[in-house]
Amino acid sequence: MASNPQDDADRIRLKRLARLQAASPVTSPSAPSTPPPATATVPKHKPTQTIQKRPTEAPVVPVPAVPRKRPSTAPAHIDLSHWEHEAVGNVFNVTLSKDVAEKSGWEVVWLKHLAAELASENIGSPDAIRLNADIADRLLISRLELDPQAMSDDLEYLAVIASLPAGQSAFEYVICCWRRLNALKSALLKKNLSPVETQQGLDILDKLRHLIISYAGLILQEPEMFPQPEGRVVGPSELVASLLSLHSLSAPLFSSPASSSRTLAPSEVEPFLQDMVKRFEPDNEIDGVLGPVVTQLCFHESLFRTEGLAGGVQTWRGVISGLEALVSIKSLAIMITRLDAWDPANALAPTFERVSLLGPLLRMGVFGREWPVVADTYFSKAKDRSPGDIQSSTANLRGTLKTLQSSLFQVMNSLIRASPESREAVLQYFAHAISLNGRRAGSHVEAETVSSDGFMVNLQAILFRFCEPFMDANYTKMDRIDNTYYARSTRINLKEETRINATSEEAEQWRQRNEVSGGSPNFISDIFYLTLAMNHYGYQKTISTYEELARQYDDINRHLETLQGDGSWRSTPLRARTEAAIKAVQAEMNKVMANQLAYTVQLADPELVFRSISFTNFVSTWLIRMCDPRRTHPNPTVDLPLSKDVPELFKVMPEYLFEDVVDYHLYVTRESPDSLDLSGKNEILIWALTYLTSTWYIKNPFLKAKLVEVLFYACWNWGGRRSAMTTTLNSHPIALKYLVPALTHFYIEVEQTGASSQFYDKFNSRRNIAYLFKTIWENPMHREALKSEAKDNIEKFVRFVNLMINDVTYLMDESLSELSKIHEIQTEMEDTVTFNSQPPQYRREREGALRSLERHASGYVQLGNSTVNMLKAFTGETKDPFMVPEIVDRLAAMLDYNLVALVGPKCQDLKVKNPEKYKFNPKQLLSDILQVYLNLSDRGEFARGVAADGRSYSKELFERAAGIAKRRVLLSDTDIEKLLMFAMKVEETKATLEAEEDLGEVPDEFLDPLMFTLMRDPVILPTSKVVVDRSTIKSHLLSDSKDPFNRMPLSLEDVYPDVERKQRIDAFLAERRNKNTALDKSIKEVVKMDVDASEG
Repeated sequence: MASNPQDDADRIRLKRLARLQAASPVTSPSAPSTPPPATATVPKHKPTQTIQKRPTEAPVVPVPAVPRKRPSTAPAHIDLSHWEHEAVGNVFNVTLSKDVAEKSGWEVVWLKHLAAELASENIGSPDAIRLNADIADRLLISRLELDPQAMSDDLEYLAVIASLPAGQSAFEYVICCWRRLNALKSALLKKNLSPVETQQGLDILDKLRHLIISYAGLILQEPEMFPQPEGRVVGPSELVASLLSLHSLSAPLFSSPASSSRTLAPSEVEPFLQDMVKRFEPDNEIDGVLGPVVTQLCFHESLFRTEGLAGGVQTWRGVISGLEALVSIKSLAIMITRLDAWDPANALAPTFERVSLLGPLLRMGVFGREWPVVADTYFSKAKDRSPGDIQSSTANLRGTLKTLQSSLFQVMNSLIRASPESREAVLQYFAHAISLNGRRAGSHVEAETVSSDGFMVNLQAILFRFCEPFMDANYTKMDRIDNTYYARSTRINLKEETRINATSEEAEQWRQRNEVSGGSPNFISDIFYLTLAMNHYGYQKTISTYEELARQYDDINRHLETLQGDGSWRSTPLRARTEAAIKAVQAEMNKVMANQLAYTVQLADPELVFRSISFTNFVSTWLIRMCDPRRTHPNPTVDLPLSKDVPELFKVMPEYLFEDVVDYHLYVTRESPDSLDLSGKNEILIWALTYLTSTWYIKNPFLKAKLVEVLFYACWNWGGRRSAMTTTLNSHPIALKYLVPALTHFYIEVEQTGASSQFYDKFNSRRNIAYLFKTIWENPMHREALKSEAKDNIEKFVRFVNLMINDVTYLMDESLSELSKIHEIQTEMEDTVTFNSQPPQYRREREGALRSLERHASGYVQLGNSTVNMLKAFTGETKDPFMVPEIVDRLAAMLDYNLVALVGPKCQDLKVKNPEKYKFNPKQLLSDILQVYLNLSDRGEFARGVAADGRSYSKELFERAAGIAKRRVLLSDTDIEKLLMFAMKVEETKATLEAEEDLGEVPDEFLDPLMFTLMRDPVILPTSKVVVDRSTIKSHLLSDSKDPFNRMPLSLEDVYPDVERKQRIDAFLAERRNKNTALDKSIKEVVKMDVDASEG
């Protein structure tokens, strides 16, 4: 059965009125939405004039002008009924009289059908009906139901339909009513009325406001309930447009002169929102009314455009401004965090920033992976652009980012301050972002499976700002941080995290002991630990991505060099293909460079770097205080070294806390050392030396190595200026006291890291240590510290010397070998005719081999140079550690071997083109080695060690070295004479040794199984039971703490003497001592220096 249109209209009206929940004190049934037939009776009575002569009456149309105040001692009076009639008509811009509408040029809307309906209810003729708040709802509904596009047979009513504002939506009409209501209230308050009459008028206006705001909310929720213009997007988007217009850059995009009077002006947005909150919050309807508005604003399509911050249309600024206006009202701020989209429970890491309410704003940035258009727009073909142009682009983007991040922080801050519930929601949002992105910390992670760098770094920037209030310069609020947070809070999951120095079982036991039921950590602790986690999963990983781009660029550059080769391909059929490949590689290089510059915009932003340094300083100080028995660091500074007993609290902390401090120190000392001028130098020094002097606190050997690397980069000359921390290392009391012992200790410890790459890892650390020693060596206080270390810790220092000699031996052998191979290939390629006649494949292989050798040789030579230089410095300062039996022979053999390589018969094999390319300076290297000889030339033990070197030593070697030194002015005449005198002393000692060692055939049981020399002090190894000479095993243990025969742990204290074998060896020596044939030679026969050769 077909429904009656009249019944349908009534049901719709009743539904609306029910939803308004008594919007006005008195409600009446309203007229049907379907217009009656055109033959309806037309009212005959004309309305009264709209402008009254009485000063207390206001006109209906247009908005009344406020009469000038006249001096009066008594308040004015109004006819409240008449004023109410005029006010209601003015607010809704309606009338029940045709004459009034006609006289206004139909600008005032004649509600013909409602007038007839009211007349039929015996209220009176239309002209006599007074408009009042009691029928305001019927007036508003009747006006809203008018459809400008509707067809009507009522010719008399066509003028009303035609005069309706073209394209005006229901929401825009309600906004106009609200605006007229505000104007009327302002006019009322300016009248000199009595307080009673003023309040009566305000009460009427409040009823109208309640009704208007109620219908505004209803229209936002169900815009289809009233006629709307065709082709218009209506509903929440209409209020969104007003919010977007709050920003001056966005306003022209969303408003025009024709529509500006219908929508909220920027100054009207906040009062309107306040009215909405006042109306709907008490009834718990605010979420349904304004929730869709917030959602549409935060997911505005402009936030998903590929150009992001680089676009000319910067609508995102309007989104931010609108959001700031919303959260400035506490009730709306609380509401936002209640919405389902605030923190979607089922979101995945890569989608979280797209489906969470603030995600689209938080993901905006400059990183090329998410916003390639930014890099292309601002940094394309960077090689061809001037530095000033690049700096201008960088400054432009940084300014934009600063605006974005500052606004996002203000939004988050408003949300946190709104209520305890909203604060918890914000903290949980941070925690959710962290928990979703645990995989970001991995070394090999696909970007598509985690949140973007931009999203995480923006969150980090916000959290840094939240930390600022408790990070004062004197660390007075540090104790407010709950050190048992990981036991008391579940926000951060550490189940899979490695601890600094504890097993997972030990960490779990600690958690259970410190778990507290009831209560929760304070806000400072929440923010601090969330920032630590965000720093690990977000900011630090983004820095790693940036550093990976640098490695990628270097790899591409090497590939380009390979393609370009020697250019011989230009005359071959492969020219076109090679040129195309080169262009493709160059394009890829430009792309990578653009991405690097885009990353630099944000990561190297001075403001972000300063906040990062401040936070890192705070964390490093907090961790040291955790280890300080007094728990007062840095007031006063912790005593070093730390206690042997590592505090359990420190042991169970996640390792990434320590690692992130070190990694950021590495980043800032490499990429932005000038930023340390403000703060951070002392903190870096104390941090590094605290744990280098107490390495047992850290389980991970790579973290210890990074501490040394930080100091190395902090002393590296940067940008043509003095390094960041050279002065600090040479002046700070802690550095003067502990730096040398710390470096020598770690030089020993890094020998065995337990990693498969330990052999190469140790050279990286020792290169850094050598450079640090070079940096501080001119400081006499550091040299005194070295002497004290050699004297007070002789056993440890001897181990250090032994390892240094090992390194020089290996590095010099490798570097000189590589240089010899380079010389061979270069010599082959010099014969261009023969070389070009070789097959292309052969030539490419040789060219590739040359490039590989060049890369390796450069590293070996530099590290060898620095280690030899360190050896020269140390032997000049302290000699005793180099004279112990287990050291002196090996030192002499190493020096002799390298001297042969530099001045011996095959020294020409080291002659290469552009030796400076490999940092190879043979004259300087020879000078350094000869200086070591001179430093130790006054020690008989050293002369004996050189004389005992049967493999490399010869007096001719020293003659030739002296001659080269004189010719190349490598040494002074005095030093050359001293060198020759040392050689004579060696020859004398050699003659003596030959006489002593002329023992004939030695029984195998008396020979050392490792060195095949006669044992003088045989000892038995406890586990393998092998007998070796004490000096041999002592020397071995300097480098390796395991039994050389079965690899079981071994220390010198474990061995015990083989007394019986020692007695037999002594008897053997006594028997053979009379056969001293060498001693029968004259001194002239033993020592005969070729003076002429020395001058050649």
